[in-house]
Amino acid sequence: MRILEHERRGAPAALARETQAPLFAAGRNCWCIQPAGRVAFFIDGANYFKHLRAALRRARQSIFIVGWDFDPNIRLDPVDAPDESLGALLTRLALERPMLQIRLLIWSFSTFYGPSRTPFVQIEEPWHARAPNITFEWDSAYPLGGSHHEKIVCIDDSIAFIGGIDLTAERWDTPAHGSGDPRRHEWDGTPFRPVHDMQIGVDGAAAQAIAAHVRDRWAVATGRTLAPPQPIPDPWPPEAKPWLSDIDVGIARTRPPYGDNPGIREVEALNVDVLRSAQRAIYIETQYFTARNVGDTLAERLSEPDGPEVVVVVTRESKGWLEQFAMGSNRERLLRRLKAEDRWDRLRVYYPVVPSDDGEQAVNIHSKLIIADDRILRNGSSNLNNRSMGLDTECDVAFEASSAEKRRAIGFLRDCLLAEHLGTSPRRVAAAIAETGSLVRAIESLNTGRRCLRPVPIDPDSGATEPITGTAILDPDEPIDLAYLRQRFLPR
Repeated sequence: MRILEHERRGAPAALARETQAPLFAAGRNCWCIQPAGRVAFFIDGANYFKHLRAALRRARQSIFIVGWDFDPNIRLDPVDAPDESLGALLTRLALERPMLQIRLLIWSFSTFYGPSRTPFVQIEEPWHARAPNITFEWDSAYPLGGSHHEKIVCIDDSIAFIGGIDLTAERWDTPAHGSGDPRRHEWDGTPFRPVHDMQIGVDGAAAQAIAAHVRDRWAVATGRTLAPPQPIPDPWPPEAKPWLSDIDVGIARTRPPYGDNPGIREVEALNVDVLRSAQRAIYIETQYFTARNVGDTLAERLSEPDGPEVVVVVTRESKGWLEQFAMGSNRERLLRRLKAEDRWDRLRVYYPVVPSDDGEQAVNIHSKLIIADDRILRNGSSNLNNRSMGLDTECDVAFEASSAEKRRAIGFLRDCLLAEHLGTSPRRVAAAIAETGSLVRAIESLNTGRRCLRPVPIDPDSGATEPITGTAILDPDEPIDLAYLRQRFLPR
C-alpha cells in the first residue's frame, strides 16, 4: 500500500480531521452560521451567468443586485440569448411582474474605475426608466479610499449568488478560455482577455441571511429599511446541479468604520483560521496577493517542518501602472519573503496560460478562493490584499466538510479548477494526487501541455521583502487618515 506524504508527516488524515474542532465561530471569524439545503459552484462567468439568467426569470417578489460595478448592456447568455442585454431582461421582468421589486446598489466610484463601458447610462438616459419598480442606487457609504466591493445577487430571499463575479464587462468566459473566442467581447464588439472566476449559489437559511445582509447594506447606503419578502415557490434554477447539500455556511464580512457603525474584520480572521487549519495542502486562487496577515500566516506554515504544501494561482501581472506599482510590487516582495521561508520546498506560485496563434496567452485570475485540504472552502468578494481586510465592504461564504461525502465535493472542486488550468480532467488530477501523495508533485506531473500553469519566477535574494513605501495609502487596511496625510505631505 502506498503511504501518502501527509501520513508520513504525522497522524493519518482521517483521524486528524475527526479530532479537529469546528472552525467557524460566529462573532469572531464569521457573522453567522446558517444551513443551506443546496450549494452550487459556478466555475467561470459563462456558467454563472447562464444559471443566474434562469434564476432571474423565476423571480416573483424581489431581485437584489449589489456590486462593485454594473453594466446593463452585458449579455448573460451570448450563446442562447445573444440579443438580450441584462438591462433589457430586468426591464422586461419588471414590466411583466408589477409586484416584483428590483433593486441595485452599486459602488458610486465604479463609473470612473470599473470596466463598464457605459459610465453615464444611469445619469443621461437611464436604462430602467420605463420600469418604476426598478430602483438604482449608488453606494457612497464608505470612508475615504474605500469601496463597495461585494458581488451578490439575491432572489426572493430564497437563493443567493455570492463570489467574485460582478454583473459587468470583462467577466464572461468559458472554462476553455480560448484565445480569440469570438463570444468573449463586449456589447460594442470590443474583445477582452480570458478571465477565470467563480461564484457560489446557496439556498435556505443561508440565502435568507445573505439577503438580510444586503438589506442592511441598502439601509446604510440609502437610509431606507426594507422588510423581507414573503415565502414563494422555489426559484432555484432547475439545471443548476448542487455540489453540496445540507451543509452549514459561514458568512464573513469586512466593513470599515463609518459614521456610527464600527468596523468589522471577520474576513481577516477567517482567512487566518482557514490557513492555520490546513494539514496537507493549501490551494489559493487570487487576483491580488499582498495582505500582510495572509503573508504572516503562510510564512509560519512554510517554516514548519511538517506544514502543508501551498499552491497559489495568480494573474501574471496587474492591469494598469497603479495596480502594477501597488499590487504587483508588493506581491513580488511577499513572494520573496515566503520563498525565503520555504526551506522544505513546499511553495508553488503559478499563472495559467492557454495556447494562442502567437504562442500562448495568460488567463486573468479574478477569483478569490482558498481551499484547505479537502475540508475547508472559502470564496467571496474579498481579495488577498490589505484593503479587503478592513477598508472595502466585503462578503464571503465558507464551508466546512463534516462527512466523507462533503470532503469529496470540496476535493472535486479543487480538482476541477486544477484540471481547467492544466488542460486535463478532474479524474486525472485526483489520480495524480493519490499516486504521488502530494498536490505539488501531482501538478508537476500533469503540467506538460501547452495549456498549463507557468511558474511565477521568485528569487528570494533579488530584492526587498518588506512592503513598498506608501502601502498604507495605496493598499491600506483601514480608512485613510486625512490629518496624517496633511501633516506628512503638505507644506506647513
